Amino acid sequence: MSYDGDTVLVTGGASFIGSHLVEELVARGADVRVADDFSSGERSNLDGVADNVEILEGNLKHWDFADEASEGIDRLFHLAADHGGRGYISNYPANCATNMALDNIVFETAVENGVEKITFASSACTYPTDIQQERQRLAEDMVSFEERGGAYADEAYGWAKLMGERSLQAFHDQHGVDASSVRIFTAYGPRENETHAIVALIAKAFAGQDPYQIWGDGEQTRNFTYVDDIVSALVLANEKITDATPVNAGIREYISINDVAEAIFEYMDWEPEEINHMTDKPVGVRHRAADTTRAEELLGWEPKYSLDDGMAETIDWYVENRDEGYIRENLETLLHER
Repeated sequence: MSYDGDTVLVTGGASFIGSHLVEELVARGADVRVADDFSSGERSNLDGVADNVEILEGNLKHWDFADEASEGIDRLFHLAADHGGRGYISNYPANCATNMALDNIVFETAVENGVEKITFASSACTYPTDIQQERQRLAEDMVSFEERGGAYADEAYGWAKLMGERSLQAFHDQHGVDASSVRIFTAYGPRENETHAIVALIAKAFAGQDPYQIWGDGEQTRNFTYVDDIVSALVLANEKITDATPVNAGIREYISINDVAEAIFEYMDWEPEEINHMTDKPVGVRHRAADTTRAEELLGWEPKYSLDDGMAETIDWYVENRDEGYIRENLETLLHER
């Protein structure tokens, strides 16, 4: 689909996923505006399209800035959030809880400014944690606001994302705005920071950490999904879903942390003498993978990148863009601070 003539706002557009989305929208001909406070996103992430986008810097929890950001906008992709990997969301729950205020201000100002379509970047953390101890693929209807006890999200971050979905549904119901929510499952790729699992594991290998530290026993699984596939799901949801129906964006495979580490060692041609499994570290749920049936039916979406292909892209980017001495010296801070 061409976006020629459309004005599109991407909140959090300098972030890891946001910057890849901005590049895709520019390539499709959209007039793109980015709103970001640069607390975690980097201006350099937008270097490839800087001449083709409008960049506004400010805090979207402030009404006036959110109002300015969505003025004259046709489509909104709302990715801005206080977030990070497992270490961050476990250590900073209050920070993550502020996303509830952020989301509502962004939605309300957007609706008042006549934005026609809103797509919300939600998370697999919206799913009940107690059903993720055994291997069962997560389907969207496993979260329910209609049944007592139908929601049991993953930490404050997951609850905030779930409330963001519920809030967007309410704006659709009351104001008729076209809306969609995409539940993102364990995204990875170039520009991601070291608080997230795959880049954290790459950083440790790049710095030559030995003993090499793996949080937990390493047998916990995730469905690592390459960023280009996530961007594709966001764009398709904005085009095809109007009633705020949530949809998963993730792969169906269960991939263990130990398997990822071994793949990194092989690709980087390096291996530690010892691996230390740190069972005192936060690891989240035991198993997580997506049921993608709804995405296939509503969006015609399925992931295109294998783990090997995505890992190669990510490792090559990391090695080319990071300083080994700096990573070695600051590794522990990088793993916890976004």
